[in-house]
Amino acid sequence: MISRRSFFLNSSIGLAGGSGLLIRSKAEAQQVANAGAEAIRTISQLPERYHGWSTIARDAKGTLFVVVSGGRESHVCPFGRVELMRSHDEGLSWTWPETLMDSAIDDRDAGICVSPAGSLLVTTFTSLAYEAILAKSSDWPEERRGRWQAAHSRVSGEQRKGLLGTWMLRSTNGGVTWSSPYRVPMNSPHGPVALRDGRLLYAGKSMWSNEERVGVAASSDDGQTWKWLNDLPIRKGDTTGEYHELHAVEAPSGKLIVQIRNHSATNQRETLQTESIDGGKTWTEPHSIGVWGLPSHLLRLRSGRLLMAYGYRRAPFGNQARWSDDEGASWSNPVTISGDGAAGDLGYPSTVELADGGLYTVWYEKLAASPNAVLRARRWRIPG
Repeated sequence: MISRRSFFLNSSIGLAGGSGLLIRSKAEAQQVANAGAEAIRTISQLPERYHGWSTIARDAKGTLFVVVSGGRESHVCPFGRVELMRSHDEGLSWTWPETLMDSAIDDRDAGICVSPAGSLLVTTFTSLAYEAILAKSSDWPEERRGRWQAAHSRVSGEQRKGLLGTWMLRSTNGGVTWSSPYRVPMNSPHGPVALRDGRLLYAGKSMWSNEERVGVAASSDDGQTWKWLNDLPIRKGDTTGEYHELHAVEAPSGKLIVQIRNHSATNQRETLQTESIDGGKTWTEPHSIGVWGLPSHLLRLRSGRLLMAYGYRRAPFGNQARWSDDEGASWSNPVTISGDGAAGDLGYPSTVELADGGLYTVWYEKLAASPNAVLRARRWRIPG
């Protein structure tokens, strides 16, 4: 299996009241008791398929939207497609998945954003990383190898390379109809975010281009076109190739915060953070916030509090969240959203705030008893 890393480069534990939230101390036990967490649920509806790298969003009418790279056979394969599910009851039930994009190569991480105008913007990127696996498949069962080869041969080699890119789809009618996929200058798993001045901000990384860049782009026309604003600074001793999977949020004051998945030797696998106080024109040097885990999803709550959720890929495997009451200057101790994972093939949690102020987090997770990964979700509240 190709690791995520190589893909980008080419105290005892108890349970609280059956909630499944992990407890590491008496103080945290009290926090958990106040958290109001409900049981974890599986929300994906095709258990024979592998699901990966989902994002959730909520529109002004209260509809929840989840997009995911579905239709898959494994973490890396030629079958990935972008799927969308909806919930009209705050996540209690979900519609059957509809396919938004299914190119002739692998369509991966799916992000979604509701624009200030109410449009839905879905992001993804395409990949040929599966080719390295297919090239070593001579000892596979004939049926499996034939299936991969058939998918691979849908188009020519030149056409496959032409399909590589970072993509966006746009809907102006609540997802009834969608634009064709169009190219955008970057990608990150959870896509762009809406700003209060009507713009959209996209923190991400250029891919499949001669020049590797990590930075921010903005759109002033509801996501139809994008302008690269600025490269983000690189910390001394780091390289652009060690920064991945960014996400942004706007704090109440207008301060912009971007968090980065870090693979440099310094603070490896810790989240880095950079800030801008001039609308994204200039940024501080990325710095560690002391959080081990990746990648993060950021959300501003109605109270003005900021929330970050991230995958935790060491025991206890799962997902954690922290919050900030000072616009990202400091972050709380972690609360565990899930901690019953079988191994590290999980995470990419994203969160929405529900009408009652509760939180709903969705992530993907490969289960121990299955070759596939499912979408899991939990309703919960910030303790206290």
